[in-house]
Amino acid sequence: MDEIIILADGEFPTHEIPSRKLQNASMIVCCDGAAAKLLSCDITPDFIVGDLDSLDLSLREKYRNIIIESDCQQTNDLTKAFNHSLSLNPSRIIILGATGLREDHTLGNISLLSDYSLMSSVSVELWTNLGRFIPVNSGGIFYAAKGSQVSIFALDCNLKIESIGLKYPLDNVVFDNWWRGTLNESIEDSFELKFDKGRVLLFITY
Repeated sequence: MDEIIILADGEFPTHEIPSRKLQNASMIVCCDGAAAKLLSCDITPDFIVGDLDSLDLSLREKYRNIIIESDCQQTNDLTKAFNHSLSLNPSRIIILGATGLREDHTLGNISLLSDYSLMSSVSVELWTNLGRFIPVNSGGIFYAAKGSQVSIFALDCNLKIESIGLKYPLDNVVFDNWWRGTLNESIEDSFELKFDKGRVLLFITY
């Protein structure tokens, strides 16, 4: 399996980029609360995963052959869907619909990205209607159209990062608060971050 799309029960994809990704997906693992929204767009998921507390009884019966039920309360439905997706051995997982609607769910889902990236070698990203969240554990080159807005969130407050290709260099930034690396801009079609090891989340607008 090359790529799996996970659809969570937040703001449904409306921007053309995530919407097209959903329309063209070869496999969709849907959190139970998002199933009705997806089906209303005439798209049938390959799997519906969760504790089923948000899935109508009629849909439970109709789609019982593709339902993966888990009543574990130690993980949310997004993590249940992610774990099931990992079992299918994809090379890439893209999460859609995981932000918006409720700020607490949004923060929780974004924070999980770093954990997901450490769970396996599978590439994982979270796409919103504005841009992409990418978990990064070491430096590298990242592609972003010139003029794209870029925010860097360092989850390790002692991390030192050098940058090339950003409007505001990060070399002297102390990441003691989440806002410190936000609202930057790519001045070319790619930029480079230099650091050996650490937990970082990038946000790059479309």
